[in-house]
Amino acid sequence: MSAAGNISTQSFVVWENAFSPQELDAIVAYGDRLRLEKASVIYEPGQGGGKDPVRITRTAWFPRVAETAWIYERLERIALALNQQVYHYDLVGFSDPLQYTVYQDDEGGFFDWHADQLEAPMPRKLSFSLQLSEAGSYEGCDLEIFGGSTRAPVAAPRERGIMVAFPSYVMHRVTPVTRGTRKALVFWAAGPRFR
Repeated sequence: MSAAGNISTQSFVVWENAFSPQELDAIVAYGDRLRLEKASVIYEPGQGGGKDPVRITRTAWFPRVAETAWIYERLERIALALNQQVYHYDLVGFSDPLQYTVYQDDEGGFFDWHADQLEAPMPRKLSFSLQLSEAGSYEGCDLEIFGGSTRAPVAAPRERGIMVAFPSYVMHRVTPVTRGTRKALVFWAAGPRFR
């Protein structure tokens, strides 16, 4: 596996076939056994504390245990290879557990414009999203990313098994889902502050 031959733009990179269909089924089965909770957004002081909804999503966290170790190991290898080929950031590992994210049409699931970089001793540097749903199983719910040479956001590919990576400081959103359910596995790689 490598990023060579995969889609690359100035705002994000795509890694194809990160997992086989059977492995993706196993990831979804594990995520579906977890208790999904309404996701929250961490606000900076003085930003209003969430008076206007910016996110309607259900999430659960994959702990790093024997049952999920193979997922973590595969994603770490891909993240390190992708970083070595494209970004060349100083990384130390994942900043959080893997986040299983579910957008449902009956809730109008979405996540408005935001960046993933948080103030921390080891801030998030790269964001990743692994597409778990078949592209035709839902409508809307596009991952759109700003950046690069275009003045408009670019929608990431929707094919199942695609992994999208982009710098965590880049603005991005997930548009409202209008039909069906979209599932993704989201995670972040962290490292020392940029200098």
